[in-house]
Parts: sequence; C-alpha cells; structure tokens
Amino acid sequence: MNLRDQVCVVTGAARGIGLSIARHLIDTGAKVALCDVDEAPLKEACAALPAGRHLAITLDVVSESAIAGAVDTVAALWGGISVWINNAGVARHQSVLDISEREIDLMLSVNAKGTILGSKQALLHMKNGRRGHIVNIISTAGMNGVPGQSVYCASKFAVRGFTAALQEEAAACGVRVSAVYPGGVDTAFWDKARDSKPPVELFLTADHIARAVISVLQTDDFCVVREIVLRSIRDVDTIVPEPEDGR
Repeated sequence: MNLRDQVCVVTGAARGIGLSIARHLIDTGAKVALCDVDEAPLKEACAALPAGRHLAITLDVVSESAIAGAVDTVAALWGGISVWINNAGVARHQSVLDISEREIDLMLSVNAKGTILGSKQALLHMKNGRRGHIVNIISTAGMNGVPGQSVYCASKFAVRGFTAALQEEAAACGVRVSAVYPGGVDTAFWDKARDSKPPVELFLTADHIARAVISVLQTDDFCVVREIVLRSIRDVDTIVPEPEDGR
C-alpha cells in the first residue's frame, strides 16, 4: 500500500510505540488519527507533530460506542479509513498469587477486549470498500509464557488467537490483517510493568517497531505479512524467555 494520503488510526498513541508509529506514518504522507485514553499527554504529543496531517481523539478502547464514534469522526473529516492499528495496552509485572482482580480485569479489558472491539469497528468500516489493513501490536509474551506476567501473557495469547481467526474472516472482506510481536521495547510501558527493568541494551526501541509496521503496511497489495516477530539481537532470554524446547 502506498501510504501517501491514506487515513490511518493508531490507538495508544500518546507515547511509546503508538506515538512512534504515528510519526512514521505522517512522515510517509499519511493522515493519522492518534487515539489515547490519556488526554493531556496525547495533546502534548500532537502539539509536536506537523499541522494538518493529524487528529487527536481521546478514546477508551474498552468502549465500543466510543470506538464507533471515533470511526465516524475520522471518516467525516477525511473520508474512509485505510489502516487501523491496535496498539493500546497495559501491563503489570506480578505473580498470579499477588495480582488483584481489578488489575486482571484491566489487562484483559484493554489488551484483549480493546483489540477485539477496535478490529470489529475497523472491519465494519472497511468491508464495504473491500480494502484496508488492520495491524495488531501484540507481544512475544503472546507466544511464550513469562514468569511474573501470567495475566499479561493470557491477554496477549487471547489477542494472538483472535488475530489468527480474524485474518481468515477479514480476508473474505478483502481486508488484510497483520500481527506484530515485539520483544522488550525501551518505553515507559516497561517502567510500569515491573520493578526492576532489564539492561537497556537488551531492548528494542519504539522506532524499531514503527519501521517494521511501516514495512508491513507498504507490502504490495498482492500479498500480506501475516505476522512478524521482533527481538533485540542481544535479548538472551532475559526479557521474554523462549520456551524450554526452543520452538
């Protein structure tokens, strides 16, 4: 897809990976709606972006009516939406023995339900035009179990399964779906996720992930990148360990 003048929506875009993806999309000439539940940092982030190519929308991804409203807002301003990127997420680094019910609900709601609802509304919008691309930013924690992140892993494994099924459903509508699995990324997300952060040299940067997403989106319309896994070459199983059998 040639991204120039394409209309893109990015959730969780006030900071970190989401903001980096938005910046890279704008650099390609796309129009980008940056969505986030945190209004103040979202406005601050958007203030530093080029005028006329972006829109800030305060959005809680666990509300389907709010997502539908965001779709309507973007479509009314710029026309149809070509790209929807589900990036919003939360993490807590706690044993299942210590985590509260509230935190369990939060992670499952934002990470899994939020991705499902965003994908649903995006597909409803795109299916009539039989064109579009949904990208789900998941995590390698959705591929391997990680001690101290059992609930986070559960939410990401759920998104992995959902995305695999969505790829088949969306293909019937002419819409492509890609899954991106980052390993550890040096963002504030990890600062909140665990008390002791691994060494910086083990992390990818948000820009690494953003460039990969742009590459996935720019793939020729004849094909689709179904999934891509990104890990630091120095990540020696410190951040997200491989399963014992190495698969």
